[in-house]
Amino acid sequence: LATRVSYELDLKGPSISVQTACSTSLVAVHMACRSLLGGECDMALAGAVSAQVPQNSGYLHQEGGIGSRDGHCRVFDAEASGTVFGNGVGIVVLKRLSDALRDGDTIRAVIKSTAINNDGSAKMGFTAPSVDGQAEVIESALRTAGAKGDDISLIQAHGTGTGVGDPIEIAALTQAFPPTTGREGFSPAGSGKSHLGHTGAGGGSAQTTHTGS
Repeated sequence: LATRVSYELDLKGPSISVQTACSTSLVAVHMACRSLLGGECDMALAGAVSAQVPQNSGYLHQEGGIGSRDGHCRVFDAEASGTVFGNGVGIVVLKRLSDALRDGDTIRAVIKSTAINNDGSAKMGFTAPSVDGQAEVIESALRTAGAKGDDISLIQAHGTGTGVGDPIEIAALTQAFPPTTGREGFSPAGSGKSHLGHTGAGGGSAQTTHTGS
């Protein structure tokens, strides 16, 4: 897909297809930022798409499984029983801030830092990360940005509404934030999946562009 877009639009520079499951689009953004900072390109397109075929499909709910009992994704909710899957595409145009200001571009957001990691076999399962691994990458992003927990006013979380994933995510956030702040319950966390469902590889970019984060 990436090289097809580059061919059709006559784009030069790195053209890379990424596949890291649910984090695909955000890893693409991370890599694009690195290319911009490294001078490999002056503008980058980053994102992902997930489209289900056939459109009309269903599933049999299994208690403790990923599929929601009632067909709703209730992120961080006591009534959560799993997720639902949807179609989504999200793409962002990235430039170095100095270039965007010089060119008079409309700036929707500024990325202060990005960070990625992998916690290997320490995960709760192949598709579920560990608390420590998630906490470490959050702490890395905060350090790179020179930010403290108090500076964060909203967390756009992965938030699938599952009994395994959501508690891990909240535990990791709780672990990552206390060293930089003495307050509790100050940063609301949410997820676009409550509106869109889980859009797989497109999840990160579809969520953030949907909510305007």
